[in-house]
Amino acid sequence: MSSPDLTDGTVVLTEHVRDDAKEHFTVERDGAAVGTVALRRVGAGTGRLTWQLAAEHRGRGSATRALRLLTDWAMTDPGQGGLGLGRVEAMIAPDNEPALRVATRAGLQREGLLRLAPGHQEESEHVVLARVASDPPLSDPSSFRALLNSFLPRKRAIGQMLVRDPEGRVLLCHLTYKRDWDLPGGVVEVGESPRLAVTRELEEELGLHLEAGAIVLTDWLPPWGGWDDAVCLVFDGGVQDPALLDGAVFEAREIREAQFLTVEEIRERATDFTARRIEAALAALDGGPGYTESGRV
Repeated sequence: MSSPDLTDGTVVLTEHVRDDAKEHFTVERDGAAVGTVALRRVGAGTGRLTWQLAAEHRGRGSATRALRLLTDWAMTDPGQGGLGLGRVEAMIAPDNEPALRVATRAGLQREGLLRLAPGHQEESEHVVLARVASDPPLSDPSSFRALLNSFLPRKRAIGQMLVRDPEGRVLLCHLTYKRDWDLPGGVVEVGESPRLAVTRELEEELGLHLEAGAIVLTDWLPPWGGWDDAVCLVFDGGVQDPALLDGAVFEAREIREAQFLTVEEIRERATDFTARRIEAALAALDGGPGYTESGRV
């Protein structure tokens, strides 16, 4: 069948063939065929991209240009010669870095990893990338930011509060989901201020309202126990009367009890890296380093 006019001045898609709901094109550059791209309908309003370039023609941006052309055409209204799709996606093996780069540069946002059940006919998991019709044009700065945001690392942030009593003991919580004790606080939610997050966590878990002060310590936590790495921000909770626990209301699903503990008691009840973080935070109050990694300078 005849090809639509798909060119960006450098790459041209030619020899359009439709076969079993699949659109095939030859990719030409400088008048020579350098590879192929295709789009197959996989559901209502959705098309899936595949492509292949000859080895000697890779690394010049031809695949990226071809995918942009094909995606734009697929999302163009049928009245203007396109397919009118609402979504165009690609499924790429996690270790296929060249293909992931091509899809990203073509404007497809990374959505996540499609995991497979044991015995699935597919041989490996796939990274899912896609553009949808409501995405801003690639020429719009917000589109580039959204693209970067889809694949840049998203490190967990944890907010904790260092609360002491007049004797220098530190407030710790005994958590329901692990045997160890830890500083009050929790994971910062998406779009949430870490300072507000730690105040919120104390209200939710202990029924206490304590305004978070300045950051005392920033502690990087390496991957551990199935968790990815994280940054823990320890805020100053000031010196408080231990009687404040008389009015505490524990969140039963998360908190068993809370106590003010000496450093020696903390070493007995907390994990070694938690004890190191608390000791580093106490030292930071007296001018010690404000940044550690797993409690170590």
